[in-house]
Amino acid sequence: MIDRKTKLRFRRNVRKGKRQVEGIGIQAEDHLERLFIRRLHRLITVRRFVLSWLLLVVFLFGASVFQLRALSDHYLRSAPAEGGVFTEGVIGSFTNANPLYATGGVDGGVSRLLFSSLLKYDKEGELTNDLATSWKADENGEVYTVTLRQDAQWHDGNPVTVEDVVFTYKMIQDPNTQSPLFPGWRDVKIEAVNDEQIKFTLPNVFAAFPHSLTNGIIPEHILGEVSADQMRSDQFNTVRPVGSGPFEWEAVEVSGDNPEERQEQISLTRNEAYYDGAPKLRRFVVKTFREESVMLESYQDREIMAMSGLSNIPDTIESDGLSRYSVPQTGAVMVFFKTSEGVLQNKAVRQALTHAVDVNDVIEQLLEPVIRVDSPLLRGQLGYDEELTQREYDLKKARKILSENGWEKGEDGIMIKGERRLEFNLKAPSSSEFTIVSGKLQEYWRELGAEVTVDQPDDPELQSIVSLHQYEAVMYSVSIGKDPDVFAFWHSSQADVRAENRLNLSEYQSTEADQSLEGGRTRVNPKLRAVKYQPFLQAWRNDAPALALYQPQYLYVAREAIGSFDPQVLHDPNDRYGNVHDWTIKTRKIHKN
Repeated sequence: MIDRKTKLRFRRNVRKGKRQVEGIGIQAEDHLERLFIRRLHRLITVRRFVLSWLLLVVFLFGASVFQLRALSDHYLRSAPAEGGVFTEGVIGSFTNANPLYATGGVDGGVSRLLFSSLLKYDKEGELTNDLATSWKADENGEVYTVTLRQDAQWHDGNPVTVEDVVFTYKMIQDPNTQSPLFPGWRDVKIEAVNDEQIKFTLPNVFAAFPHSLTNGIIPEHILGEVSADQMRSDQFNTVRPVGSGPFEWEAVEVSGDNPEERQEQISLTRNEAYYDGAPKLRRFVVKTFREESVMLESYQDREIMAMSGLSNIPDTIESDGLSRYSVPQTGAVMVFFKTSEGVLQNKAVRQALTHAVDVNDVIEQLLEPVIRVDSPLLRGQLGYDEELTQREYDLKKARKILSENGWEKGEDGIMIKGERRLEFNLKAPSSSEFTIVSGKLQEYWRELGAEVTVDQPDDPELQSIVSLHQYEAVMYSVSIGKDPDVFAFWHSSQADVRAENRLNLSEYQSTEADQSLEGGRTRVNPKLRAVKYQPFLQAWRNDAPALALYQPQYLYVAREAIGSFDPQVLHDPNDRYGNVHDWTIKTRKIHKN
């Protein structure tokens, strides 16, 4: 029990503590008043001094950051890096990856990514080795021997052998396979010389033969038991293709409720065992579109990284960061005059129509720059002769030719000869590019006194019209390639309805041209070949079976620059994949030294 004395002492201590706390509080308030509040007005007088120091600190900090970045750029550089998924949009539909059948932008492109060929084209358009390590021809140019590389393997791990090569071409030669490559291989003898070499024996000398070795090779150990008549429909082509190319098959996804809206997405993964080194890209995805407008919308929505084969770049596409690749193709856009019937059967009319057009002015109207064509051979091609080119623009000469051949101007300004008017219909592809060109041609020919109507059917209808030769004149793009062998487009035999492809669209017939074309393709010596083509070029100039315009351009658009993608010329748009294993979309910083 606490006594009274202890309680009093405790109370005195509490009161004493309260007085001390109150004293400390009063003292703190007094110090705050004297040392801080009463001196606040002095801070205003030194504000410039304080601000100056703050600005100096900020400046020094910014300068340090800038210096560090400058030093980084000085000692470091950007370098390609592996990885990433590349998604490419292509117009068309996917039906078959087998290189024995694959054609067009989608099938042909997927096939190139999956399958290797004996030879391929480099970025300059020159033939280079792929599965082959070398090839050579005998002195007569009738026997070609190809040596196969020994480090190539199929995606399932089996080695690529000479038996696979022989099997591929034997299958092409079987008419039951129904491969579009059949005509070029019908009479070629193929045999394995040993474990490394394959020999091709031609029925006749054919100087352009090495260009036939650029098709994909298929695996015998997988397809050897498939009959030729079942090859086109085998599941290998669309469900589980196995190649030896830079990418391996992963899957295909199909979306869309009807054929018009249907889209396919083909996913490929990199081949880690690819003989030229595993691709830098981790995956490659090809997405198909039926309409260009839908592909553009997908690009805007960032669903795809690149677009293949646009006719032009719309103003609606954002230009920031966009990489644009416009590559000339080794082909020719021409107006093919049907020389076998109608008003265009008259050589004088064709000569006048050719003289009446300023081709340079026509191609200047296009949105994309193009290379002019003025001969059945391309500039720089073996045999091209600048002295034997298309008739030059000369309206007076064109009118004189018509006048000397009995043509007179009618009341409506159109030339007439007896009861015949100088009028014809021109078929052309349905794109803005060909609308511009056909419109300019109409203007020039109208000034001459020729009335030309233009039809631009959709692509399927135009293909049917061209294959059946149901036109008076047609503006069309043909693929010539690196070699000057243009036999298929101008030899009389190729105008016959029984011809395999019937690519002589002008139905041009000339004994002199035929003999020249035959001589040119059967000479191996380059100088002799060039000489052999001279009569053909002279006959073509005189007979004017077509109006040559320009080389088509292949337009490729990517959201960002693609490392190692730099084609200088393309024989086929799918040749862009020639070095796809080196493409990159990622970068990293490395020391410059």
